[in-house]
Amino acid sequence: MSQIESSTVKTKYWHLLDDGRVQCDLCPRECKLHEGQQGLCFIRENQNNEIVLTTYGRSSGFCIDPIEKKPLNHFLPGTPVFSFGTAGCNLACKFCQNWDISKSREMDTLADAASPEKIARVAADYGCRSVAFTYNDPVIFHEYAIDVAKACREKDIRTVAVTAGYVNPEPRAEFYQWMDAANVDLKAFTERFYHKITGSHLEPVLDTLKYIKHETDCWLETTTLLIPGENDSERELTEMSEWVVENLGPDMPMHFSAFHPDFKMMDVPSTPISTLERAREIAMKAGVRYAYVGNVHDPAADSTWCHKCGARLIERDWYVLGEWNLDEKGCCKNCGTPVAGVFEAQPGHWGAKRLPIRMNLE
Repeated sequence: MSQIESSTVKTKYWHLLDDGRVQCDLCPRECKLHEGQQGLCFIRENQNNEIVLTTYGRSSGFCIDPIEKKPLNHFLPGTPVFSFGTAGCNLACKFCQNWDISKSREMDTLADAASPEKIARVAADYGCRSVAFTYNDPVIFHEYAIDVAKACREKDIRTVAVTAGYVNPEPRAEFYQWMDAANVDLKAFTERFYHKITGSHLEPVLDTLKYIKHETDCWLETTTLLIPGENDSERELTEMSEWVVENLGPDMPMHFSAFHPDFKMMDVPSTPISTLERAREIAMKAGVRYAYVGNVHDPAADSTWCHKCGARLIERDWYVLGEWNLDEKGCCKNCGTPVAGVFEAQPGHWGAKRLPIRMNLE
C-alpha cells in the first residue's frame, strides 16, 4: 500500500435489489454487487449497501501533454493540457494500450494525489488551457472528474474527457454538462467486435456520441484504433463513416490510429500505414471533412485542410504545429470558409513536450 491512502466517497447512481445486492447504475454494465464486492471497473464497490468510489483524489500520474495527443485537432490547437487518470476501466479490451493502468487492481498504481482545487491551481500555474481525464476512462471516476471540472471552471480552464463513451443516460447528462471537449473511442462499428474484444456493446456508445453532439456544447472528436483483420474492412469503415456524417455531421473530426501488439493481442501484427491512409480516404469519400491518422508519421494526413478550397489550414508534424492559416474568427484565410472547432486567435506553441508533474512536490 502506498503512503497515500485511498479516499472513499459516496455515489448516487445505484439502487438496492430484492436479493440484497446493490446494482451500480453508472454504466450499461450495471454490476450487481454483494457487500464488499467491486465492479468490473475495480474502483466502485458495495460498502454498507451503497456504491462508493474508492479512488477519489488519487491518480496514476499527472503530466502536461500537447492537446493533439488526446487526440484533439480542432480544440485549442498547440496548447498544453494537464492530463491524468486513475486506475481501472469499465471495458475489457483485449488490445488495451494502457492495460497497466486500466486493469490494475493495485493501489500502489495510484502513487500521486491531489484535490480538485490543487489540480486546477497547478494547471493554471503551468499555463495549461485545459485539463484532460485520460489514460483510463473518466466515466468510472465520475465524481472526482466532475469536481475537478468545477474547480477548473473557476479558473477559466477547460476540461477534456478521453473516453469510450460507455455510460448510462442519467450520469452521462450530469458528466457532460461539465465537459468542454471529448474524444470518444469509437472502437469499431460491429456488435461482434464490441462483444468479443471489449466485453461491451456498440449501441450505448453510438447513443453517447449522438447525445454529446446534439444535446451538449461539448466539442466532439472520435478515434478508432484499427486492428488488422478485426475492424479495418472497407465495408465496416464505410458504414462507420456514413453513420458519422448522417448522425454527427460532416464537420466532426475522425482519427484513425495504428494498433501495436499489446496486452492480450500480442499475436496480431501492427497496423500498416496504408490501412490508415485507406481509412482516411474512405471517411473523406463518405463526406467526413476532417479525417486524420495517428501513431504514425504522416504530416499531410495529420494536417488540417480546408474542405472547400483545399488550402492547408494547420500544419502538423507529429505534435508540432507549423503553418497556421486560420483568421481570428476561425475561418480559412484563403477562401473564408468557417472551420469547425474551438480556436483562439493564435495557436499555442507547446509543441511535442511531455512534462511529468509530481503533485506532492507542487
